[in-house]
Amino acid sequence: MVAETHLTPDDLIAPLFVREGIDEPHPIGSLPGVVQHTVASAVREAGELRRLGVPAVILFGVPERKDAEGTGASDPDGIVQVAIRALKDAHGDDLAVIADLCLDEYTDHGHCGLLTPSGEVDNDATLDRYAEVAVAQADAGVDIVAPSGMMDGQVAAIRDALDEEEFAEVAILAYAAKYASALYGPFREAVDVEICGGGDRKGYQQDPANVRESLEEVRLDVAEGADLLMVKPALAYLDVIARVRAEHDLPLAAYHVSGEYAMIKAAAANGWIDGHLVAMEHLTSIKRAGADLILTYLAREAAEALA
Repeated sequence: MVAETHLTPDDLIAPLFVREGIDEPHPIGSLPGVVQHTVASAVREAGELRRLGVPAVILFGVPERKDAEGTGASDPDGIVQVAIRALKDAHGDDLAVIADLCLDEYTDHGHCGLLTPSGEVDNDATLDRYAEVAVAQADAGVDIVAPSGMMDGQVAAIRDALDEEEFAEVAILAYAAKYASALYGPFREAVDVEICGGGDRKGYQQDPANVRESLEEVRLDVAEGADLLMVKPALAYLDVIARVRAEHDLPLAAYHVSGEYAMIKAAAANGWIDGHLVAMEHLTSIKRAGADLILTYLAREAAEALA
């Protein structure tokens, strides 16, 4: 009765991995309970999530083929575009469909953007590709695009492209403060991504030591036309969530990432913690910090508990 923070299924967004060329869901070893879906199984899972009160899913594609430009990301017949159409055909406006907008799942080098001949990420050339991906996702029927690549100017480039193609109603969920975190390992297994040459993304993702820099990144995304904001990861960055919430009135999402999920599951499997109680504590703390929406692999488990 006197609790200050209330977690509900409406607060949750479920990430779904959709893999091309498989006939049945494939378990992901480092994410117990999470699978790479077929399009059909993703549609069924989304239906179960909606029945439990979860309002939205975010799609990540796992293509059969990759290339230097990540052409599968903008292919009208690419795996995410196919999945968007199937989800909207099955669930219509009852389910909000969000699509991750990036190139790393589709490039053979594993970076979030195009590379120069010297192997550096080419920010400005990548913006043109993001615009193409956004239009392809919008044409497939997506409700929200979620650019995660952390390229300078990405929100403005995507907004301009969507508006020009008369997709003004498609919203942008900006990965506004995305850190170069060590907590993404299981996700990279899930999408079959390996950065070439053992590299990293520290050149375009945020330094975990910095908060003022991230707040400036958020301000830039707001100025460029973001409709929703995101902080990623969540639990290790509760202070950032709180700072963004205090400064901005846009809807704020936080991504409880794969490493945060995997640590709960691993410790629970060893009997060291009560996994369910810790999971609910994590999610409640993220909402308490100021997040309106939580992207989490715990979405179904939490929704079942809250139903």
